[in-house]
Amino acid sequence: MIETFGLTKRFGDKVALNALSLRVEAGEVVGFLGPNGSGKTTTIRLLMGLLKPTEGRATVLGRDCHSDSVALKRDIGYLPDEPFLYPYLSGAELLEFVAGLHGFSKTEARRRADAGIERFGLGADADTFTVSYSHGMRKRLALAAALIHEPRVLILDEPTNGLDPRGARDMRDIIVDLAAGGRTIFLSTHLLETAERVCRRVAIIRQGVLQAVGTPADLRARYAASPDSSLEDLFLKVTET
Repeated sequence: MIETFGLTKRFGDKVALNALSLRVEAGEVVGFLGPNGSGKTTTIRLLMGLLKPTEGRATVLGRDCHSDSVALKRDIGYLPDEPFLYPYLSGAELLEFVAGLHGFSKTEARRRADAGIERFGLGADADTFTVSYSHGMRKRLALAAALIHEPRVLILDEPTNGLDPRGARDMRDIIVDLAAGGRTIFLSTHLLETAERVCRRVAIIRQGVLQAVGTPADLRARYAASPDSSLEDLFLKVTET
C-alpha cells in the first residue's frame, strides 16, 4: 500500500533521509516516530510528491509518489503539520471548495461539506471565517478537508502538535475511529500515547536513518525490555542508542 525503496533526500551536503526502506500494508496503521529533525516531515513530503528524491523511490497504491503525484492525490488524504486554510473563506466554503477540486458537483460538494462539519463538530462555526478559528478548530477543519473525497490512505504529520490536552484527546479519538474504519494510516507523531493506542506497528527514525520497525512487543523483545515497558521507554532506548 505504501512502500519506500532506498528513499534518500539530500539538501546540499545535509542528508535529511538516508536509504529508507519501509512497507505499510493495506488497512494498517503505522506510527512514524523520531526526534525533531530526524527526517519525518521530509519523508512525508516525499510521499506526497512535494519533494523529489535524491535517490530511491516511493510508491502508494502501486503508483510512484513523484511521477504520479497528481493522480495519487485522489486516493490520499494529507494533513500537514501546519495546514494552510484560506483565511477569508468560512469553514463550510473551504470544504465545498476542496470537494470541488476533487471533481464533485456543487450539490455533492455541499453534502460532503455538511457531513464533515457535523462529523468534526464544527457546526457552530461553519459560517465563520477560518482566520478566527482556534488552532484545534483549524486542525479539525483541515482533517475534514483531507477526508472530503473519502481517501483510502491517510498521511498525518503531527496531527496533535500544538493542541491543548482536550484538543489532543479529541484528535486522538478521531484517529482511533478512522483506524477502526479500515483506512491505511501513516502517522507521524510526538504523542507516544497516541501511537501506542492506535498503531499496530511503529517505525523509529533517527538522524535520517531507520532504526527499528515492529510492534511494541517486537521492540520489547529486540531491546530486552520488560513486558510492561511503555512505548516511550522503547523510543528513548532506540533513539539514545
